[in-house]
Amino acid sequence: MDFLNLYLLKLTQPVSCFSHQNKEAIGYRIFQTQSMIHCFTPTGGYGIDFSQATSNVRGGVALVAKKILEHGVTSFLPTLVTSPPNIYHKVLSEVKVHSGGVEGAGVLGCHLEGPFISLEKKGAHPEQYLRSFQSGGMLDLIETYGTLDNVAMVTLAPELPNSEKVVRELAQRGITVSLGHSVANLSQAEEAVQNGASFITHLFNAMLPFHHRDPGIVGLLTSDQVPQDRTVFYGMIADGIHTNSAALRIAHRAHPTGLVLVTDAITAMGLPPGRHTLGQQVIEIQGLHAYVAGTKTLSGSIATMDMCVRHFKQASGCSVEQALEAASLHPAQLLGITRCKGTLDYGADADLVLLDDAINVRATYIAGQEVWRK
Repeated sequence: MDFLNLYLLKLTQPVSCFSHQNKEAIGYRIFQTQSMIHCFTPTGGYGIDFSQATSNVRGGVALVAKKILEHGVTSFLPTLVTSPPNIYHKVLSEVKVHSGGVEGAGVLGCHLEGPFISLEKKGAHPEQYLRSFQSGGMLDLIETYGTLDNVAMVTLAPELPNSEKVVRELAQRGITVSLGHSVANLSQAEEAVQNGASFITHLFNAMLPFHHRDPGIVGLLTSDQVPQDRTVFYGMIADGIHTNSAALRIAHRAHPTGLVLVTDAITAMGLPPGRHTLGQQVIEIQGLHAYVAGTKTLSGSIATMDMCVRHFKQASGCSVEQALEAASLHPAQLLGITRCKGTLDYGADADLVLLDDAINVRATYIAGQEVWRK
């Protein structure tokens, strides 16, 4: 069949071939190939660090946006890690929400991971720039970030005093609130969800470990205190390094519809081993591991989204459809954009990925137009 004739700008007719039954197209097999959404991360890639106030911030974002097309990503959230206020003020004024195309993947908004996080679970975030809500909440955010325009997600630690006010206000503004880099107990996490939080930043990493008397943030996956009309989504770094395969399977089997694949990709994605930057830190790539230089503290990943999809399927034993939905449908549901992204429903954007049987990306389409082909 003529693949491109099915999709021009928008899906204008329901197309039965994109059900969970396999169909052939251009010699490759299509499962449910809605394109991938880089919902959380990257913090950079290909030598570009989004947390650096360079003279060409937009050019850096554009370079990464172009490169990730080959990994099946058509939309993403550039992530800034904990930084001093002047970095946020400079970078956030330069990164704008825009649609994707031949020039690269679209930007859905920025993800601000920090600086309102726990000192004990800071991970690779520089301690000297961590902040609390000492001025009562939203004033602290505005002083730090400068603006919330073009911000789609904020990661914070819900145990910080006055965080409940911030969670409510951000949720009311339509900004996704994610819980992470935190020592919150389950009750604190549940309260944050009741106030509007809806995501967990890289589950199991940079939070209290699961304990049978108080499972902490991890307990949200099966909590009975989550409002019935709400879904708590959670990010999983399925790179084979950050999360053991058994832990990945536990999370998926406990709450399969909430799993969102994330890469935690950093500046060094797509580059050879050596020293690179992550915000205000120097990181070192050793094989597939990224560490804070001189330590064994993990500081992000160099995995790509299609790699994570393949590893997730292999490690979890899930179907191809489930693996793809964790990188497309679920992040779109989290961000509230399923009207146009993450699905192949009537009226949705025609953002598609063509895959072979091994889930390797062969072509990427945005708005029905081919933007990359192997």
